[in-house]
Amino acid sequence: MKDYNIKKTLEELGIKDINNGLHTGLGWVTTHGDILESFSPNDGQRIAGIRQATWDDYEQVVEKAQQAFKTWRMVPAPKRGEIVRQIGNELRNHKEALGRLVSYEMGKVYQEGLGEVQEMIDIADFAVGQSRQLYGSTMHSEREMHRMFDQYHPLGIVGVISAFNFPVAVWAWNAMIALIAGNVVLWKPSSKVMLSAIATHNIIEKVLRDNDLPEGVLSLVAASSKYVGDDFLKDRRIALVSVTGSTRVGKRVNNIVGARLGKTILELGGNNAIIISQYANLNLALRASIFGATATAGQRCTSTRRLIIHEVVYDLFKEKLVSAYKQLKIGNALDENTHVGPLIDKSAVETFVMAQETVKKTGGKIVYGGEVLEGDPYQSGCYVRPAIAEAENHWEIVQEETFAPLLYLIKYKTIEEAIELHNSVPQGLSSAIFSKNIHETELFLSHVGSDCGIANVNIATNGAEIGGAFGGEKDTGGGRESGSDAWKAYMRRQTNTINYSKELPLAQGIKFDLFEE
Repeated sequence: MKDYNIKKTLEELGIKDINNGLHTGLGWVTTHGDILESFSPNDGQRIAGIRQATWDDYEQVVEKAQQAFKTWRMVPAPKRGEIVRQIGNELRNHKEALGRLVSYEMGKVYQEGLGEVQEMIDIADFAVGQSRQLYGSTMHSEREMHRMFDQYHPLGIVGVISAFNFPVAVWAWNAMIALIAGNVVLWKPSSKVMLSAIATHNIIEKVLRDNDLPEGVLSLVAASSKYVGDDFLKDRRIALVSVTGSTRVGKRVNNIVGARLGKTILELGGNNAIIISQYANLNLALRASIFGATATAGQRCTSTRRLIIHEVVYDLFKEKLVSAYKQLKIGNALDENTHVGPLIDKSAVETFVMAQETVKKTGGKIVYGGEVLEGDPYQSGCYVRPAIAEAENHWEIVQEETFAPLLYLIKYKTIEEAIELHNSVPQGLSSAIFSKNIHETELFLSHVGSDCGIANVNIATNGAEIGGAFGGEKDTGGGRESGSDAWKAYMRRQTNTINYSKELPLAQGIKFDLFEE
């Protein structure tokens, strides 16, 4: 069996046989929880173990983070940006190794693993520029010789809870912006991909040490909810909790954090669709549909779940799609010829199989794929053949997000009907239309068009750039991360009024003459 340089990769990234689950930014702390073993979905082999952090261990790092914030918030923002620049450079130095570990531990193909690390580098570059653009606005006062303006201040400790499908990039989207905003960051990664998070902290430790930063500026707590769960969400010391996960998880987080009036950024489920018009470039739409539905084995929140296809081109496009699916190479994510790697675990495979059974019972048809692949080289039990199904948009199973490569085909007659079908799901993350008709594309982008946070024309639903604010509406949570003005979510806004006159005029012309001098 080919080892794909896994041993060398683990050595470069400082991954040991057993790894502690608590990092203060400047080093590892001995933890006291049970050992959680990490297995690769690619070959089923054990990678390494993580001794999880307990609540007592967590308390240590939170106290350090509180103290670090007092120092970090006083560092000028451009100098904070310089630290982020160095972090980006250090990630560049280890891009291949970290990308390989992400692919091996999570199962996304190696090019996607490299792409994920590149996203970390890109957001670091973006944040460096942002560190000099934390702008407020000035307003004209209704009172003479008064000046009004708003400004932004850091919040404190930002907690980042990341999902398994992007083991490292989601942390970077949050952490790099939170850092230049003057916050400190505490990362709680998914229990399924803790080694990628541990490797990331091994990489960035050098930068924090070289710049004599205090412990707690960037921290990691690797623990399952058994040790660090709801108490983490209830902790008033965590000013902002950014969560990437399912809608169910997001609602729970929002209820708990909201009960203490804490701040949240929620990046939750998607049920993303591409409208394929009779005026579409079908070759472009085909490529986008395949990448959208099968990249990361359908385990992206922006994965394409539904194709809403005009009745005139429906049969032709279905034929092209099935033909293209037959050419997909399924296998080890580290094999350069692989298009589709494994699902994260056998539980995800079971969900994939059950969803198809529900489709068939409801009256749908599996047009292609759907099998669980067995035997060599699929011995991990996590490999499936991406499925295409004909279905109705209103079916309960179609209304849900199945986090696997299951693509629904839905027929429409008019663009207005297509948009209504598109919007008639609870989620609202990403969307796309393929059409050369400007009336259709502009309608799709208008206020009566897509109700998603991301709306694309002639590109896929997945593969968002870091320069734009990322997030969605409805059951997707409404949060925004990464680019544009998403930095404002990591800061508290303050309005200031300065009186430089010798009088004390009141707003709205109110008179309050209580005494004479």
